[in-house]
Amino acid sequence: MASSFNISKSFDFCYGHRVWTQELNKDFSLDSCSVCRHLHGHQGKVIVHLSSKSLVNGMVTDFAHLNWFKKFLDDNLDHRFIIDINDPLFGTLLPHFKDKKNLLDVDGIYKIPDFTSLDIESHEKELYESYVIVDFVPTSESLSNWLLEIVQAKMSQIDIDVSKIEFHETPKSKCEVYP
Repeated sequence: MASSFNISKSFDFCYGHRVWTQELNKDFSLDSCSVCRHLHGHQGKVIVHLSSKSLVNGMVTDFAHLNWFKKFLDDNLDHRFIIDINDPLFGTLLPHFKDKKNLLDVDGIYKIPDFTSLDIESHEKELYESYVIVDFVPTSESLSNWLLEIVQAKMSQIDIDVSKIEFHETPKSKCEVYP
C-alpha cells in the first residue's frame, strides 16, 4: 500500500471586503438583512495543505518553502480592502478611479490604483493604497479559490502539490477548496 503525506501551515491576516451580491433566504437566516453587503473586516486565516506520495530528504517539502506566501499576504493583503472591480460601489469608494483606468496590474493577480498621473492629497493616497482590486466577488469561496491558484502556481515551480486551501473567515466559518 502506497503512503500519501500531507503537511500544512497556517497564516493570519486582517482584511476588509464587501459581498455586494449577498442575498439571504429569511426562512434559513432568520432575517433578510444582508450585513455582508456592508463594508466590514475579518481576521482571516489561511491554511495551505501540501501533499506528496513520496518524501525528499524525509519531507514533503520544507515549511520554509511557504515563507514567500507569508510575505505575499503581509505585503499585499494584510490590512487591505479587497474589492470587486464590478461592485456597484466601486466608483463611489474609488471616485478617482471610477472609470476603471489608471489601475496597475500586479503580476496578473490583482490590480491597485496608479497615482502617477493623479494630483491627490496624501490622505486620499492613504485611502487608495488600501485597495486590492479583484475581478470576483470576494466571498470566502472566491478568496479560497484565488489563493489556491496563487499557491499552486508558485509551488508547482518546485513540483509540490497543493492538496487544499482552508480559508477561515472567522473562527467559526471556513471554506475548503481543492484543486
